[in-house]
Amino acid sequence: MKRAIVTPATLPPSALAELKQWLGITTAHDDALLASLLKAALDMCEAFTGLMPVEAGCEEVLAARSGWLPLSTRPVQAITGIETISEAGIRSTLAADAYEFELDADGTGRVRVLQRGNATRIAVQFTAGIAPDWETVPEALHHGMMRLAAHQHREREDSSASPLPPAAIAALWQPWRRMRLV
Repeated sequence: MKRAIVTPATLPPSALAELKQWLGITTAHDDALLASLLKAALDMCEAFTGLMPVEAGCEEVLAARSGWLPLSTRPVQAITGIETISEAGIRSTLAADAYEFELDADGTGRVRVLQRGNATRIAVQFTAGIAPDWETVPEALHHGMMRLAAHQHREREDSSASPLPPAAIAALWQPWRRMRLV
């Protein structure tokens, strides 16, 4: 499986303003650094919980085989299209009647290609995320991401490596954590 984020989640200016308020920063000098720390906190939250916090447009490339194929990103909100990929790398859009998909209550998305032809892989386009935007992210996740970005900013020059996320942030995210047995 290879995932690409086609349309990344957008962070509004209010997210940066909130982080700057947390840190007591009033100038725009570090805005680019702080914005990248917020994006890294989004990624870290997903890595820890197993759930994408803010909706984004994604694509996963899977081996074309029979049966149901689960997507690794969760929670899937909508599957928007599937393309077959030949061994030569040529993509062809599948008609809606050439595949089926399921969205489970836990956010897992599955696809089954009914007519794959000579495809060796398939590319599944979908939207995934807990909340449609930054403002509606559940409070514990939101607070944890803000604290993580602030922590990373404060510790940026400390040479001692500490485990991430710190225990206070892990405690906020723990109820959201989803594990999978493979």
